[in-house]
Amino acid sequence: MDDYFSSEEEEEYCSDRDALDGLENDDPDYDWVPPKGPSTKVITKESLLCAQRGDLRRVMELLSLREHHARTLLIHHRWDVEKLLAVLVERGKACLFADAGVPLTEDQDLSLPRHSTSTVMCDICMEDIPGQITTRMDCSHCYCNDCWTEHFIVKINEGQSKRIKCMAHKCNAICDEATVRDLVRRRHPDLANKFDRFLLESYIEDNKMVKWCPSTPHCGNAIRIEEDECCEVECSCGLQFCFSCLSEPHSPCSCLMWELWSKKCRDESETVNWITVHTKPCPKCHKPVEKNGGCNLVSCICGQAFCWLCGGATGRDHTWSNIAGHSCGRYKEDQEQKSERAKRDLYRYMHYHNRYKAHLDSFKLENKLRETIQEKVSASEEKESALRDFTWVTNGLYRLFRSRRVLLYSYPFAFYMFGEELFTDEMTDEQREIKQHLFEDQQQQLEANVERLSKFLEEPFDEYDEKKVMDVRMHVINLSVVTDTLCRKMYECIETDLLGCLALGTHNIAPYKSKGIERAAALNAKADESDKYLPLDFGKADLV
Repeated sequence: MDDYFSSEEEEEYCSDRDALDGLENDDPDYDWVPPKGPSTKVITKESLLCAQRGDLRRVMELLSLREHHARTLLIHHRWDVEKLLAVLVERGKACLFADAGVPLTEDQDLSLPRHSTSTVMCDICMEDIPGQITTRMDCSHCYCNDCWTEHFIVKINEGQSKRIKCMAHKCNAICDEATVRDLVRRRHPDLANKFDRFLLESYIEDNKMVKWCPSTPHCGNAIRIEEDECCEVECSCGLQFCFSCLSEPHSPCSCLMWELWSKKCRDESETVNWITVHTKPCPKCHKPVEKNGGCNLVSCICGQAFCWLCGGATGRDHTWSNIAGHSCGRYKEDQEQKSERAKRDLYRYMHYHNRYKAHLDSFKLENKLRETIQEKVSASEEKESALRDFTWVTNGLYRLFRSRRVLLYSYPFAFYMFGEELFTDEMTDEQREIKQHLFEDQQQQLEANVERLSKFLEEPFDEYDEKKVMDVRMHVINLSVVTDTLCRKMYECIETDLLGCLALGTHNIAPYKSKGIERAAALNAKADESDKYLPLDFGKADLV
């Protein structure tokens, strides 16, 4: 049982792009080259500052704000510029600024001196303080520098450095970051650097459109998407992952389905089901006992004899027809129903897991075709033949990987889509049966064509004559187109006929892309000279 339910194989993940490393692809018959101008960007530690300043400049120019106030607004709205502008249009500038803690009278703030020229009573320490060692914030509240510094140090150590509010009672204004940096650096330079790093990394930590690459060990990159956050991306380090849940790409499974399936394969839930179906607990020591003979009088290793039919403790005297002093002919409905349900659930899980595991094994074996394909292509190109273009093999191999992956994850999807764990009340039994037949018909068509494509790609075409090679070529090209079409139709069926009628907000899936998971492009940018105070030597490991 341990071997069967082990998920160790599932944890090994292969990138279909990695499997094609070194193979060219410019076949006009079937163009799968990723499009130019990808919508996802790789943000390195060098380009993070510029990525952040791009959004800052946009808000600063639109609202005529200083950088500090623009950053405060963006952090409050999780760096979503479109959401920020929507709030501005719907609720107005006053509500936008008040909710984020930005003073409305910014023009007046620019004319007010940061330091008073006379003696000031600090309402925190209740002492008269020379104006030169006091600081006035944008909200016009003025306190001594020592009180401000202590306040800032406490907030930074508490992890609130991205939104440090004014000390005044019921004042929600956010303190000027330059003032915070200047006062803290005089006493604790390291803490000031920590404050800077928190401000910089807020672009990733607080931004729903930017996430760290989950590679291990960490590559130091972050990925920024431009559109739907339910998508699958590839980092420049080569790792492909689901942007929503940061696990391996798993569409057409939703993130919740994949999380439940991974847990089911990883834990002992099905082992428990097997024990429930095939064993009975000893009435004395309660250990599970498996029956290995035909007699219904069984004995536990603790010495206790009991009846296999009802589980009741008995003596050892028995005949072929009955156990001495024991009768259990009465039907116990609850116990029988529980056993039958556990048996049904186990067999259903085994059905889907067997097919999931079979396609996973095929996917791993087909990844090894890369070296074989390269050898066959090299041998074919050395022949004196009119056939010189063998990129159709590369295209077919890529389509095989892509389609096999769709099939692989379609079985966990079907397990939950047509089971009772997630959609018990959303469909009647009749509706569930109709939808299941619709999906399984498409799944079987795809499966049949994927297997045919795999068969033709394994042909020793380097040993064939030109006519037979052309025949294999046409089959591979046609099957590549067919499998791509079937994959697209399966996704349309899932999105429209299956999940489209249910709670899509909970079960969004990454869209199907026939050209594969898009590799994020590097964000080439340099920091401005005016931003030297922001450190660039950071990484994910630096987070505190």
